[in-house]
Amino acid sequence: MITDKQGEAATEEIERWANTVVRSADKRAEASVYYDGDSSTYVIRLARGSRVLLFRLSETQVRTQGREKECEGTLKRKVRDL
Repeated sequence: MITDKQGEAATEEIERWANTVVRSADKRAEASVYYDGDSSTYVIRLARGSRVLLFRLSETQVRTQGREKECEGTLKRKVRDL
């Protein structure tokens, strides 16, 4: 579980987690997160220089026990795609 918070309240915690994972994979990359209430997802923006990649994680993914490794793997794979 990345966070037990929901919605907008969770974005700061998710962003902190995402930046820890991203920087372990690539020191030049950074992540920012915002909550999309219409789809109940967290939009993660990865940036490295002028390159940007956007993807989403669902509330279920970030709030379910035992799915942190799955989310971490997804995030690292996206950093490589950047």
